[in-house]
This record gives sequence, C-alpha cells and structure tokens, in this order.
Amino acid sequence: MSATQQALTARAAGPRQRAWYGDWIGSEITWAVAFALPYVLMFFAFVIYPIAYGLWLGDEPALYRQLFADPRYITAVINTMLYVGIGVNVKMFLAFLLSGFFMRKRWWIKALLVVYILPWATPALPAYMSIHWFVNGQWGMLNNLLYYIFGIDGPVYLNDRWMGLACNIGAYIWKNMPFWTIILLAGRMAIPTELYEAASVDGATGLRRFFHVTYPLMANLYLVCVLLDTVFALGDFNATYFVSGGGPAMQTEVLATLGIRYAFTVALPRLGVATVMTALPVLIPLVIVLMRKLRPSEGQL
Repeated sequence: MSATQQALTARAAGPRQRAWYGDWIGSEITWAVAFALPYVLMFFAFVIYPIAYGLWLGDEPALYRQLFADPRYITAVINTMLYVGIGVNVKMFLAFLLSGFFMRKRWWIKALLVVYILPWATPALPAYMSIHWFVNGQWGMLNNLLYYIFGIDGPVYLNDRWMGLACNIGAYIWKNMPFWTIILLAGRMAIPTELYEAASVDGATGLRRFFHVTYPLMANLYLVCVLLDTVFALGDFNATYFVSGGGPAMQTEVLATLGIRYAFTVALPRLGVATVMTALPVLIPLVIVLMRKLRPSEGQL
C-alpha cells in the first residue's frame, strides 16, 4: 500500500472513530450510567456484601447442629410460628374490617382515623416501652386499673411465658395494624362506585354485595398484604425485645431476638447469623410467591 493510500485510509477511519467516541460521550447511555453508578455501588455495599458476608458466617454445619441441640432454639422456633401466624392473620383480619368502617363518610370517623394512625406514626421504642410499662405486674397501669375498679390484684403478665408471648403479639398488632388498615382502605376506595350501584340495582346488599363485589376485587391485595407482612414479622424483633425482653428466662424469644442475643450478648456472631438464617427456607418461598402475586392480573386490585 502506497503512502497516499495509507493517508486516505487513516483520514477515512479517523472520523468514524471520533464519531463513535463522540456519540458515546454525549449519549443518554453515558448519563444513565453516571446517575445509576452511585446507586449500584450502594446496593453492592449495603445489600449484596452484607448478605454474602452473612452467608459466609453461617456456612458451617456444626453451627446448625449446635442450634438444633439447644432447647432455647426450639422454643424460639415455636414462638416465632405463633408470633407470625397469630399476629399477621389477626392483624390483617381486623385491619380489613376497620378499613370498611373507615369508608363511612362522617366527619367524626375521619377524625377518629387520624387518632387511629398515631400508634403506627409513633417510633417503635416509646411505643413498645409504653406497652411494657402498661402490663408491668407491679406498677403497670392495667393492674392498677383492676385494683381501683374491681379491688383485685392482676397477674404478673411478663413472668409467664404464654402471657408474655401474648403481650408481644398484642403489641405487634397494635403498633402495625393502622398501616395495613390504610393500605386496605386505599384498596377499597379504588373500587369504582358504579359496581356497588349496579349490585344494588340487582338486589345485592350487605353481605351479598361484599362477597360478590368487595371480596373478589380485594382478594389479591389482601393476600399480597398478608405475604408482605409475614416477611416483615419473621424479621421483627422490636416487640419481643422491648415488651417482654425475651423473658422470663428466654421463654418468649423469637428467632430475630435469639440471633441478636447470640451475636451480641453471648459474643457468638456466627451462631447468631445461623439462627437467623434458619428462617430462609420459609422466607425465600414467601418472597417468590409475593413476586408472582405482584404481577398484574385482570379483575383484581
């Protein structure tokens, strides 16, 4: 190739290279990468790395043999099943009923709704500590009311396993039920009023209107809320930690609080991580089902 042909080839290739480079610098892809990169780095730093590190901490089979041989772990598993099963279902059922009550168009009901959401708006620590002192056996307000009104001494609630567990579940329901009531109330408000009017014309009132209009349209939303709240409840430790403290004698511990106690109080971080990871066989299928239910479906909210 002669010098002239090489020069012509270089001049022809130069603009193409510069054009490709210039298109890349000034394109929307560059700006998208520039804006997304900080969030990707934060995701890896605060999500991927902690999960991978936790899996590495809890990868020894000896940890799980030690857990399964510990009676406190078996107690925590039973408590977690009761805490999640009773707490989630009772809370969602009551929230669904109250969402129908707050649909009424009266001024005092709207004012009551503002007061009703206050427990959810209150930070967890003062909210649960107030429940702890409310059910305190010696100085608690509940036992003082029983003494002043009926002249009887109430039980020491937090010194019994089942009463302490009931207090934890009740506190969890009381604290989080307003949030789910608002979610279900929003779902009810999204149902077109024309459907209720058409049902009334067809003679469907009361329970028939509920089962033929409200229930079919709210079923998917209700199930999604139950699944999502189950995921939250499996990892919740605030109610147990601040109300009963896991007592008496660690009889009301759930998996979340037992893992924290192993990791920080007993200084066994690997055992604490392994305790929490035993919930993954339940948690992962819940997340998969939740993702499937979040896909849009015709005829449901």
